[in-house]
Amino acid sequence: MADYDLEALSLPELKKMQKDIAKAISTFEDRQKAETRTKVEAVAREMGYSLAELVGTDSKAKRDPVAPKYQHPENPAVTWSGRGRKPKWFVDALAIGTTTGDLEIH
Repeated sequence: MADYDLEALSLPELKKMQKDIAKAISTFEDRQKAETRTKVEAVAREMGYSLAELVGTDSKAKRDPVAPKYQHPENPAVTWSGRGRKPKWFVDALAIGTTTGDLEIH
């Protein structure tokens, strides 16, 4: 490994070295992951499985988008599905006496 006199390097040279080192670390980690994946896939194949069967493809089920249930009383383009945090316009409308039924999309 080469020894560097870091004190003798200029700021642009140090920044280039920093960038080169970050890239070298990243590519090293990528190579290590690829090698590990290849080894794990080989072991899984020897046991009669695929890696996807053992690990699974998605750990979290994706939900389909929910149709809007409520709309802004003055701007019908602004909607809310009724899930999650209530939007400010919804809370404000309830505060002035509007009912949820008045805000529902029919």
